[in-house]
Amino acid sequence: MGCVGNIIWMLFGGIAGWLGWMLAGILWSITIIGIPIGKQCFKLASMSLAPFGKDIVYEPTNYSIIWNLLWLIFSGFWLAVGHLFSALLLCITIIGIPFAQQSLKLARLSLMPFGARVVKYR
Repeated sequence: MGCVGNIIWMLFGGIAGWLGWMLAGILWSITIIGIPIGKQCFKLASMSLAPFGKDIVYEPTNYSIIWNLLWLIFSGFWLAVGHLFSALLLCITIIGIPFAQQSLKLARLSLMPFGARVVKYR
């Protein structure tokens, strides 16, 4: 389901999510303090473009709590709302439920991107 799922995902919302992450990364990268946040946005944009076959592992550190708080206040809430809205629309049909699960996974990632690492299924 990974390859086919990712292709269908891109057509029905994956590109919009990717654009959201890329826009957030560009806006954060304007300032020197925001560059680490922008780099994380660019890393996670690929997860938003093709989430099937990937999972998220959380390894929090002391600094990730501070970065996640800044992220949540300025960008994370709006990305999470977008992914939650997408999940709600995708749950309307039975076929859309696996895609809604991926959207919910991305909503959680939108709230806490620091300390998160994307890993591929084996």
